[in-house]
Amino acid sequence: MHYSSIMKLAAITATVTLVGCQDLKPLQTDISNLSSQITQLRSEAQNIQASADQASRSAQSASQAANDAQSKANQALAAAQASQAAVDATNEKIDRMFKHKLSK
Repeated sequence: MHYSSIMKLAAITATVTLVGCQDLKPLQTDISNLSSQITQLRSEAQNIQASADQASRSAQSASQAANDAQSKANQALAAAQASQAAVDATNEKIDRMFKHKLSK
C-alpha cells in the first residue's frame, strides 16, 4: 500500500510539473514580447534624442544668424544716422549761404 501511495504521489508530482512547464510558455512569450518592445523603445528614444540634438543645433545656428543680422542692422542704422547728420549739416550750410546772400 505504501508503494502505491508513493506511485500516486510521483504521478501527481509529474503531472503538476508538466502543467507548470506548460504555463511557462506564455510567460516566456510575454518576456520575449517585452524584450522586443524595450529594444524598439530604445531605438525610438535614440531617434528622438538625435532629432532633439539636430533641432538644438538648428536653433543655435538660427540664433547666430539672427545675432549677425541684428549686428548688420545696427551698423546700417548707425551709417544712416551719420548720413542723415551729414545731410542735415549740408542743408544748414546751404540755408545759411542763401540767408547770407539775401541779406547782402
